[in-house]
Amino acid sequence: MSTVEHEAHHRESLIEIYQAALKRVEGRESVSNWLKQNPFPGPLRVIAIGKAAQSMVWGAYDVLDRQIAQTLLISKHGHIDQAWCRQQGCLMHESAHPIPDETSLQGGQKLLDFIASDARLPLLFLISGGASSLVEVVIDGLGLDDLARVNGWLLGSGLDILQMNTIRKALSRIKGGGLLAYLDQPRVVGLAISDVPGDDPAAIGSGLLTPDGGLAGRLSALTLPSWLQDRLDRVEARQVDMPAKPPKIAIVANLQLAREAAADHAAKLGYRVSLRDEFLAGDAAATGKSLAQELLRGPSGIVIWGGETTVNLPSEPGRGGRNQHLALAAARELAGSSNCYLLAAGTDGSDGPTEDAGALVDGGTVSRAALHGMEVDRSLANADSGSLLEVSGDLISTGPTGTNVMDLVIGLRE
Repeated sequence: MSTVEHEAHHRESLIEIYQAALKRVEGRESVSNWLKQNPFPGPLRVIAIGKAAQSMVWGAYDVLDRQIAQTLLISKHGHIDQAWCRQQGCLMHESAHPIPDETSLQGGQKLLDFIASDARLPLLFLISGGASSLVEVVIDGLGLDDLARVNGWLLGSGLDILQMNTIRKALSRIKGGGLLAYLDQPRVVGLAISDVPGDDPAAIGSGLLTPDGGLAGRLSALTLPSWLQDRLDRVEARQVDMPAKPPKIAIVANLQLAREAAADHAAKLGYRVSLRDEFLAGDAAATGKSLAQELLRGPSGIVIWGGETTVNLPSEPGRGGRNQHLALAAARELAGSSNCYLLAAGTDGSDGPTEDAGALVDGGTVSRAALHGMEVDRSLANADSGSLLEVSGDLISTGPTGTNVMDLVIGLRE
């Protein structure tokens, strides 16, 4: 096997391992498996919200089918099979992500209208990551421009997902359990694909069905820009109590399952596997540097991490997302090595505001980019990792994956 063939083999193996992880946490199979083990008697209505909404709905129809009286599906633009939905008679709505816009407010109103249209039948909620942006009913006095400004700032703030959702809840009438005030159905069940550390239902989709008793305390602990703090200071504290019969919420897929599936498949391919328990968080560039150094020093085999890092964006960021940023910082450390590879990708098939899932870098990434006049330090400083990784041939593009359990990082040392 030539050197080129050898490198191609390892890169293909990493992609295969990543895809095996995605398959294990895909929404259709996750929902159908749960419903087979937990039968839902009688007719019901279904509400699916999130980037994995379509695949989760397919799982519900695989098992319940004729029991489903009506369905509302709200997802990101391009993530809905409109022909299938029309055939099934589903109501559907596409909204903006990751920054909400007018379609997000429309999605929030359609959600409330659907709930109010029939209080007789039980509701099955299918919730996945992205719901925070896709549906919104804002507090009085907050406009669309305010909402967009807040979420735009959050995405480049360096705050983790739990801190971002704390702010989102404070500005919403339906998040942080606020949606419970609109529910009068005899039974409400929620199935969730977790995109948050700890799999807390109060954090997934900003907790539409779960009150957050610690919201005020966590909010006061954050250091925020004056314009945002002023807005929050004028928000009347909203107390949401758990109802006498709280909704049952089950986690049907999470990061741990994806990591374990990746490890199992890597072992089947004959690699020695190290599955790391640490949750990746904090600055994406620093994390990428650290993981690459660990890979260079470590033994041969596959190393699997998971988590969700952050990026502090410049005033005019370029193209990219946290996984591309992490991967490029790792590529800088791996430059010149001939035996190390690192894949960093979102499990939802997107990374930041891009349609790329992430990147797979190696010791030649930096030199390949240099042939096109691209320089790593400048790309990282400008949050423009995607532009460099495109010309180096290292971007990963999957399209919608039907799941969202945060990010996977998979390293390989020969």
